[in-house]
Amino acid sequence: MNAITRQETAALDVPLVSFNLNGRDVTGRSTETLLQVAKREGVEIPHLCYMEGLEAVGNCRACMVEINGERVLAPSCCRVPTAGMKVVTNSERAVASQKMVLELLLSDMPETDYTRHNEVDDWAGKIGVGKPRFEARKQVRQDLSHPAIAVNLDACIQCTRCLRACRDEQVNDVIGLAFRGDEAKIVFDMDDPMGASTCVACGECVQACPTGALMPAREAALVVPDKQVESVCPYCGVGCQLTYNVKDNKILFVEGRDGPANHGRLCVKGRYGFDYAHHPHRLTKPLIRRADAPKNGEFTMDPDHVMDVFREASWEEALAFAGGKLKGVSVGMKYTF
Repeated sequence: MNAITRQETAALDVPLVSFNLNGRDVTGRSTETLLQVAKREGVEIPHLCYMEGLEAVGNCRACMVEINGERVLAPSCCRVPTAGMKVVTNSERAVASQKMVLELLLSDMPETDYTRHNEVDDWAGKIGVGKPRFEARKQVRQDLSHPAIAVNLDACIQCTRCLRACRDEQVNDVIGLAFRGDEAKIVFDMDDPMGASTCVACGECVQACPTGALMPAREAALVVPDKQVESVCPYCGVGCQLTYNVKDNKILFVEGRDGPANHGRLCVKGRYGFDYAHHPHRLTKPLIRRADAPKNGEFTMDPDHVMDVFREASWEEALAFAGGKLKGVSVGMKYTF
């Protein structure tokens, strides 16, 4: 990975800091975290509560590293480098801490898979955490009260990524962390069922969740797509970019893409409003009214008998027909000022 250039730093008016990472000298911005610098330098550090674009809170403690001269380990997602600092991400102490955190979290993971990309499982596999030795916590009942989002708090690790996505990214402030100790849990409004809360179903929490504790209510989200199609949301004019996950030419689920208008975020329509694409009444070819079916004031359209009134046409014929009608209207109009 390329280090930050002095020109890039000067453009941002942020001073450079040189420090030692795993035995080699590296350079980063003074505003970057150790985790960000390590990632750019190709050094993998386990992390769960950290997510690019969200405020760093350091509550999962999976990203602990050892800093020379300091008594305790430090969360790399919250620490910034200082000149001459010596950081070790793979020391015996650091790795033991990372493994212990992941083993404890892994012991509470349910047997049911709610997502194809459980980040706890992914990181446990990467750093060699086997079957956990600890007893699982008491399992929590599933909340399926919401039409679009399934709440599986038995898979929740209380990383608060969903909370920060809801509060800081979407500014809806529906999700909170309530109670204390082993009673602590993610809640919606005043601990309401999600379907009865003020949730607007933007799905930002689903996109942020690392374990499937919040997932689309559709089981299709667990199906492996055979292709991904990058597109723009078809609803309004904002221009949010998104990715359709498709299998057998049917949309399974939608993910937000980093575009200039949305930066990965979507509203309820963009994320969940794609059923129309497969609806049997959806028009997929241009239609022109048949000559033997003239308009009348008592006409009611029957979607199952469209071809009784219309006929299929080519795009060229349809555009020429529509353009000719518009041209006739504009010629016949008289403008008064």
